[in-house]
Amino acid sequence: MQTRMPTGPRRPPAWPRRVPRSIPLPQTTLWENLAISAKRYPDKTALLFFGRGFTFGELHDSALRLAGWLQHDAGVKAGDRVILMMQNSPQFVIASYAIMRADAVVVPVNPMSQPEEITHYVTDPQVRVAICSAELAGRIDAACGLLPQGERLCRLLVTRYADCMPDRVASEEQPPPAWHDWLFADPAPPAQATRWADALARGLEPLAARAGPDDLFALCYTSGTTGRPKGCMHTHRTVMHNTIGISLWGGTNCAAEVTLGVVPMFHITGMLFAIHGPIYTGATTVIMPRWDRELAGRLISRHRVSHWTNIPTMIIDLLGSPRLDQYDLSSLASIGGGGAAMPQAVAQRLEQQFGLRYVEGYGLTETAAPSHTNPPDAPKLQCLGIPFIGTDSRIVEPGTQRELDVGETGEIVIHGPQVFMGYWNRPADTDAAFFELDGKRFFRTGDLGHVDADGYFFLTDRLKRMINASGFKVWPAEVETTLFRHPAVLEACVIAARDPYRGETVKAVIVLRDDAKARGVEAGEIVAWAREHMAAYKVPHIVEFVETLPKSGSGKVMWRQLQERESGSG
Repeated sequence: MQTRMPTGPRRPPAWPRRVPRSIPLPQTTLWENLAISAKRYPDKTALLFFGRGFTFGELHDSALRLAGWLQHDAGVKAGDRVILMMQNSPQFVIASYAIMRADAVVVPVNPMSQPEEITHYVTDPQVRVAICSAELAGRIDAACGLLPQGERLCRLLVTRYADCMPDRVASEEQPPPAWHDWLFADPAPPAQATRWADALARGLEPLAARAGPDDLFALCYTSGTTGRPKGCMHTHRTVMHNTIGISLWGGTNCAAEVTLGVVPMFHITGMLFAIHGPIYTGATTVIMPRWDRELAGRLISRHRVSHWTNIPTMIIDLLGSPRLDQYDLSSLASIGGGGAAMPQAVAQRLEQQFGLRYVEGYGLTETAAPSHTNPPDAPKLQCLGIPFIGTDSRIVEPGTQRELDVGETGEIVIHGPQVFMGYWNRPADTDAAFFELDGKRFFRTGDLGHVDADGYFFLTDRLKRMINASGFKVWPAEVETTLFRHPAVLEACVIAARDPYRGETVKAVIVLRDDAKARGVEAGEIVAWAREHMAAYKVPHIVEFVETLPKSGSGKVMWRQLQERESGSG
């Protein structure tokens, strides 16, 4: 599909060679991707977890048996929603496909969620069955205790990460000591709970598969800007499009490739790049349950990882390791990600030191991850890239939806085969999220951006994140990108602070590099430097140093949390 662009002088987007503009989609489900790969590569390693390998054949067999348990013992019927709550692990992958094979719907839940938050994921989609890891079973049980009897879970399946680890972990793959408590956790499961091993041991055969490509595959919850999380309805077809698309775009269509699966699997990006993409192509995924820069460096070196989708903060952290020179990153052929802009200084170091061009992309839960991404051979920094395969994206004026010209800032809107079907049981929110333009249904992202003359899209900021300083519009992401160039700054988050004269002013919350801490860098130095590198109205008037920035389970900086604290509402 040819993306329509606004009028004005421009050049055609740098479309990757050998990548089609649109793709025909198979009339099959995501489950069948695993079934096909298990036939093609039954003895090939699909997953590696602390050195223990799982073949495609083993994955397929385990998923079938678990699907049988879900249907026959847990009473899961076609279309039922099933919670899946755990860290990245082989069990997460197996459970995802088992739920699919049972013709049910995956409800992935952030393992950082607390009992009061979990109650929403139980009641909103009306879940009766959940699958979780041992260290989270008590939290789910506590959540059920907060609910009326008729709204509680009926069955809980509990697994231990250690059950999928080797008896002896090699020194290069040893988890950090801080992980041991939850990796090896084995508390007594709550009443009505079944252990994972016991469910598989039942050896129950699932019923004949009935789901088709347009049936619901997952309810992926997104926090949004206000209110309680909303469930984004994705079908097998919407996720299948990007599953196939990412393999074509980045050249990740070879079973010989090795992926580092560290982006959280409960998040749409991790789900796509660490589970569905590699299983579709027959590639191997090296699973990391959480981020740790030293373990990542060792795993990339040991398993010759070739493809790594990540959050830029992971790259910043890895490059800051004092052991970086001990790691062999030469196997990496493709590296990229999204969630935040890659600082130019970091990207330049990555290219100069390792010959790697960081490929940034953009997408949302509502778009099954990528709606835009940079061409691998012609990426631009701090850039969302160009509209993905089969995608039509525009820049429109907020409120009027009038299409804007090259260089003008407006809301990014998206039409494409990967766009979700709507919000679960929220027709008003669904209606508000879409509008029609040129006979097409476009999704309103709530993100502000512009498109350049080459057809590349750039993010300005969230529609509601703008700082209004004496009438001057300040976009925090732009200030953050500049601050990253300061040699003392490791991470930065820019928020609005009250100001009696300007109404709002710019505040920077900064994590300093270790050497900067040692030499006692002060706020005045940052402010003085900023005055030399950005317009006066953008310069932070307040600088706060912190040890860490709050991050979500997917690695994104939680700027709203900092903003709410500053505003006194958090």
